[in-house]
Amino acid sequence: MLENKDYAELTLEELLIEEKKIIKKETLSRVLIGVAIGILVYGVVQKGFGFLHIFLPSALIYFFYKDSEKNKENLRQIRTEINAKNTNPM
Repeated sequence: MLENKDYAELTLEELLIEEKKIIKKETLSRVLIGVAIGILVYGVVQKGFGFLHIFLPSALIYFFYKDSEKNKENLRQIRTEINAKNTNPM
């Protein structure tokens, strides 16, 4: 899914493009977490505490959250490299 990139080797323009991509992924993860929470609440309210109504949305929330954490870490690395390239132009 996410490949490990060496952000130090990228140019400033490539870093800015990667930053925008990760911000979009982060926003999508937040929206999908919200949808999964909505499905979880709806399932519990309509059907009660069933295995299917709790487990599937909870698993989706977990996977989206993990992906979001990876995106946040990559975004921190990218912003660190952007700051380093801005303060020390070649």
